[in-house]
Amino acid sequence: MDTEFYRMKRLPPYVIAEVNAMRAAARAEGRDIIDLGMGNPDLPPPQHVIDKLCEVARDPGAHGYSQSKGIPGLRRAQAAYYERRWGVEVDPEREVVVTLGSKEGLASLATAITAPGDTILAPNPSYPIHTFGFIIAGASIRNVPTTADDRYWAELEKAMNFTVPRPTVLVVNYPSNPTAEVVDLAFYEKLVDWARFHKVWVLSDLAYSELYYNGKPTPSILQVKGAKDVAVEFTSLSKTYSMAGWRIGFAVGNQTLIAALTRVKSYIDYGAFTPMQAAAVAALNGPQDIVEQNRQLYHKRRDVMVEAFGRAGWEIPAPPASMFAWAPLPPALKEMGSLEFSKQLLTHAEVAVAPGVGYGEDGEGFVRIAMVENEQRLRQAARNIKRYLQSMGVNSTAA
Repeated sequence: MDTEFYRMKRLPPYVIAEVNAMRAAARAEGRDIIDLGMGNPDLPPPQHVIDKLCEVARDPGAHGYSQSKGIPGLRRAQAAYYERRWGVEVDPEREVVVTLGSKEGLASLATAITAPGDTILAPNPSYPIHTFGFIIAGASIRNVPTTADDRYWAELEKAMNFTVPRPTVLVVNYPSNPTAEVVDLAFYEKLVDWARFHKVWVLSDLAYSELYYNGKPTPSILQVKGAKDVAVEFTSLSKTYSMAGWRIGFAVGNQTLIAALTRVKSYIDYGAFTPMQAAAVAALNGPQDIVEQNRQLYHKRRDVMVEAFGRAGWEIPAPPASMFAWAPLPPALKEMGSLEFSKQLLTHAEVAVAPGVGYGEDGEGFVRIAMVENEQRLRQAARNIKRYLQSMGVNSTAA
C-alpha cells in the first residue's frame, strides 16, 4: 500500500514544530520556559463577550448546526465594523462570510479558486498558510519580497512577464506576519491598479489591523476605489479582542470570491458554534475600549522588550505594528542560523522564539519574537538571554 500521499509529498517538515517539540519536552521536565514563539495572546476576552457566550449557550436551541457562512447578525456586525473603521460599505449577504479564523478562510479560498498547476504570488518570508494553503490545493508558488519598495514592484512585473502559467493570485499581508512591516493607502491604490490591469486576484490578510504603534491606523485595501473588483480581505477577532482560541474570522470583499469561499465551506463545515458567533457579535458591536487597551499593552511590551534585549546585547528593531518583532540574529552568532540559534536559546536561556527560516528561505538570519508574555517575563527573558550571550562571548551594553 502506497503511504506516500501526493499532498504530503508537497509539505516539507514544519521547521517551527521542531522548536515546539523541544519546548514541550523542556516543560515536561519542569523547566520554566518563557514562550515567545507562538503568537498566542495571553490576555482574556472582554467580560461582556464571555457573558454573552454563557448566556446563549444556556439556550437549548443554540446547540444545533449553524450556518457555514455565519449567522446573519455576525455578518451584519462585521459590515458595521468596516463602515465604522474604514468607511467602507459592504453587503453582509453577498460580500461577507464568517470563517473559522483567518487561517481556515485563506486555506478554504485557496481550495475554491486554485487549479492544479496554477501559479500564486506570495511574500517571502510569510506566514505559512499564505503559501502552503495553495500548495495543498495543487498550485506552484512564486515568491515576491515582503518589503513594499521598488524591488517589490519590479518582482511583480518580472513574475507577470516570465512566469508560465501567468500568476492568478497575489497574497499580501500588512502588518506582516512575521516581519511586522506596514504599508500606506497609496500602496494599496497602486496595487489595485496593478491587479486590475493584470487580472490578478488579491487576497489581503489583515489579521493585525488594530495593533499599530506609529499613530497611523492600518489601512484596508477595500478603501481603494475599485478594490472590490479584484480583492478580498481577511480579518480576525483573535488579536483585536484576545479571542484566538475561538476561531472567529471573516472574509470581506469581491462577491465572486466570497461566493466561491461560501460554496466550498458549505461542503466542509457547518460554521462556528452559534453561542461563539453570538459572543463575537457582542465583541464587534459592544464597547470598544478593549481594542485601545490591548494596543497600548502591546505597545508597552514592545518598548520593554526592545530596551531590555538591547541592554542584554541583542539589538532588535522596534516593530511598527503587530504582536511580533522580527529580530536579526546577533551578528556574532549569525553563522549559527535561525533554527540552531532558536534551539540554543531554548536550551541555554529557557526562551522560546520562532526560527525565521520557518517562514521561508528569506527568513533565514532572523527569528520571530511574539510579545505574548507580560513585562516582568520579558525582562526575565532578557536576563536569561544576556547570560547566554555572554557565555558565547557577546558582550551586553550594560551590566
